[in-house]
Amino acid sequence: MSHLRDIQDLWQNPAAPCFIIAEVAQAHDGSLGSAHAYIDAVAETGADAVKFQTHIAAEESSELDTWRVKFSKQDATRYDYWRRMEFTEPQWLELKQHAEEKGLVFLSSPFSLAAIRLLERLGMSAWKVASGEVTNRLFLDAMIATGKPVLVSSGMSYLQEMDATVALLQAAKSPVAVFQCTTSYPCPPEKIGLNQITELAERYGCPVGLSDHSGTPYPSLAAVTLGAKLIEVHVTFSREMFGPDVSASLTTDEFKQMVTGVRSIETMKANPIPKDSVAEALEPLRRMFGQSLVAAEDLPAGTVITRENLSCRKPGHGITVVDATTVIGKKLKHAVKAAQFLKQEDFE
Repeated sequence: MSHLRDIQDLWQNPAAPCFIIAEVAQAHDGSLGSAHAYIDAVAETGADAVKFQTHIAAEESSELDTWRVKFSKQDATRYDYWRRMEFTEPQWLELKQHAEEKGLVFLSSPFSLAAIRLLERLGMSAWKVASGEVTNRLFLDAMIATGKPVLVSSGMSYLQEMDATVALLQAAKSPVAVFQCTTSYPCPPEKIGLNQITELAERYGCPVGLSDHSGTPYPSLAAVTLGAKLIEVHVTFSREMFGPDVSASLTTDEFKQMVTGVRSIETMKANPIPKDSVAEALEPLRRMFGQSLVAAEDLPAGTVITRENLSCRKPGHGITVVDATTVIGKKLKHAVKAAQFLKQEDFE
């Protein structure tokens, strides 16, 4: 079981490793048992956190709420779907306790003020602002009041809106992080926006991450090489599962491989190697795989060496091919056989 990380470390320690979030969202399809199963599976991937979405239909939606894509045949309206995704407060507490027992930080995006209050009672360690709520001042003020870090997703926001939200949070002394995010499911490579990792970091001076919906591990790996401090990716048990996010998700096995890749990249970045030190350490191999000068044919004593008299063979323990020009024009003291390794003492 992994050690439960303190997300505050992202702001307190510039060298902190990337914080990796496995986004379950609605992949549980309203089943509490499935939600618990996802926690168990995510714990095996090496992720730092498991994230859900907390929906309370009567507090966030209405009968006028329309489908973006009508994916669920069993739910007559979007309101019905949100209601089917609800868990009770004791059930949410059970999920949070399970996650923490597995060494995972428990996160959940709230979609109503009631959901914020519920999650605060559970003791949330940080808030995730969904891309559609970036300008929701009621949500932001409620989150600021808790003093917890706020993770802001930029998926549907104009830069001016992000500027205002980040300024509000920073003025309130709230630890803030920003996710580059493209609200497209699945998101094609040309819309990932990797350039935003460095641009947002320079603009806001805060940890920046990638919330990826590509359905592949590649954007996350690329983002970490560019300095991303958070990664958030949807997870699913299988591509054959039901749900609106499956096509934009990684399977748990793929997620585990992504985590391994992220940690490997971090190790590489943290251990720069001067090129000459590599060559020095490999000097025995250089000699083994290098080539030395040999006579291209039988050469009598007194031969003045030309380029045509020379050939080369492994290993590189004699006069190296790099030094070929230093023997051209020299005279042999004695005869040498074809393929005989040449030595400096062979010459006058």
